[in-house]
Amino acid sequence: PSTASDPMKAHAISIQKLDTGCLPKFLQFFDGDAFSDNPKWSSCYCQCFYEDHNVVKWSDRTAEQNRALACSRTASGDMQGWLASENDRPVGWCGAAPRRLLHALDDEPTPNAETVGAIVCFLVAPSRRGKGIARALLDAACSGLREQGMTIVEANPRPDARTPADNHFGPLALYLSSGFRIHREDDDASVYVRRAL
Repeated sequence: PSTASDPMKAHAISIQKLDTGCLPKFLQFFDGDAFSDNPKWSSCYCQCFYEDHNVVKWSDRTAEQNRALACSRTASGDMQGWLASENDRPVGWCGAAPRRLLHALDDEPTPNAETVGAIVCFLVAPSRRGKGIARALLDAACSGLREQGMTIVEANPRPDARTPADNHFGPLALYLSSGFRIHREDDDASVYVRRAL
């Protein structure tokens, strides 16, 4: 059946790994819907975890600087993530990469870090939340990290999250229903969850 006559296909979600080909969609999403209900974070362009915060004062970073870094890191392969689109419009993002690329985590050494992937960000356009987009992104991120040789994937959700912004690391319930297990609790009331790939 044609797309027009099939409601499921008409609203199908496609997931792409970030590369220079889909970078314009990534920028469109971050320039627009990504932080439409949380504008104070709109300057990030998912760069926070790529920086060593012992070297970079994150609060001094501008949106223009982070946008330019997102472009250059995408081109060099030093930034990774998965973008969700619906009818060719970007509607969601999952920032996930091998841990070795995420220098904000350098102060938290972990055994076998070279084979550990980390999920550090989820964003879904406010009008598209609750539609399964985050789950599709999580599945794609786990598959993509496994294809890169990662044997474990971890994330750091907030169990007491009350707002979409609180859940920007991904909802704990999403992880637990996708085969993740609590690995350890942190002293900031967050937990680390892990899944073997």
